[in-house]
Amino acid sequence: MNILLLFGLLAVLLALSVPIGISLGIATAVTIVTCSRIPLVLIAQNAFTGMDSFPLLAIPFFMLSGSLMTHGGISKKIVDMAECLVGFVTGGLAMVTVVACMFFGAISGSAAATVSAIGSFMVPMMKEKQYDSAFAAALISAAGTIGCIIPPSIPFVVYGVITGTSVSDLFIAGIIPGIVIGIALMLVSYYYAKRDGYPRMSKFPSFRTLVKTFSESVWALLVPVIVLGGIYGGVFTPTEAAVVAAMYALVVGKFVYKELTYEVTYRAFRESILIIGATLFMVGLATSFASYLAMERIPVKVGSYILGFANSKVIVLLLMNIVFLIIGCFVDNISSTIILTPIFLPIVQSLGVDPVHFGMIISIALAIGFSTPPYGCNLFIASTISGESIGNVAKRLVPFIGAMIICLTLFTYFPFFSLFLLKK
Repeated sequence: MNILLLFGLLAVLLALSVPIGISLGIATAVTIVTCSRIPLVLIAQNAFTGMDSFPLLAIPFFMLSGSLMTHGGISKKIVDMAECLVGFVTGGLAMVTVVACMFFGAISGSAAATVSAIGSFMVPMMKEKQYDSAFAAALISAAGTIGCIIPPSIPFVVYGVITGTSVSDLFIAGIIPGIVIGIALMLVSYYYAKRDGYPRMSKFPSFRTLVKTFSESVWALLVPVIVLGGIYGGVFTPTEAAVVAAMYALVVGKFVYKELTYEVTYRAFRESILIIGATLFMVGLATSFASYLAMERIPVKVGSYILGFANSKVIVLLLMNIVFLIIGCFVDNISSTIILTPIFLPIVQSLGVDPVHFGMIISIALAIGFSTPPYGCNLFIASTISGESIGNVAKRLVPFIGAMIICLTLFTYFPFFSLFLLKK
């Protein structure tokens, strides 16, 4: 009864467009009052406990660094470098978009920030070069997903906090999957560029041009080197790396590229604070929701039910991916991770799946939801930038979504992609 009430009420509230954090809090409170003797104060206690986490501090600082880099000219330098590397290929603008998203994802850790930062440059450029507008929007929507897969990744931080898994290990594990997805999207782009006759962006660069572009972009390209190198070299933790990234973005944007005026800096901080406030509110109440699930042994009951009719590892992982892909269409990545991880992690661990590997599976599957209606925030941002309707963009997204699902299947059944760099 409590399971039906909890998830039924949550589904109704989400269908009524009640914010996800409030929906989680109300569903948990009503279920506690009507179906258990647990004190209602549990919600407040666990909400504050959930937010009182040192690794969780990485989220606001990575969000701030992404906003500062967007406004501080760093994203434009990344685009320039990407053009030099792949702009000469057929469909060069599309290739540049994907590569730029990979670089920016290695800085911001956010899919939405990647779409906004890179899309604001690339979508108008693609339209100017006679690319189909809906194709351009679909590409940036799909490529932006890499922002929360290539480290540093905000969803990885959330998963690590929930499960006690090393965030550094998760970051390392995300490198190969992020690159593979980027290559898959580039292959799809190349096919459509050939088919539709999209032009190259530029000629093959001379050595002099390459050196000049690199020298102008080096400050932007150093961000992932400093952040990830510092983490893997043991110089600082992922949380400290987020602070370093924010400070670096502020200094470079203000004193090197000189695009961070006081007004622009204020706007970047204000945007970040609004997003951070909403995110942490949601994380806190989602933690209360997850705590109630654990107290009522709901993950154990769900796991017993699933293993009762599908005890094959292959079938269980397939069913989970289907669930993740469907839920990702309706609920944002962070909330879904907090809700679903306590339910499904014990099940896969009983089947011998490594927690780091499962972290890749759930994060990538839910990340695909960034580009699928009706929730897809990447889809909405790309639609707004391009001026195309959601429906037109969604149609052009189908081959890109298909490529990402193929990649997800590979990552699910071949742990090599996630665990190779960890030597597990």
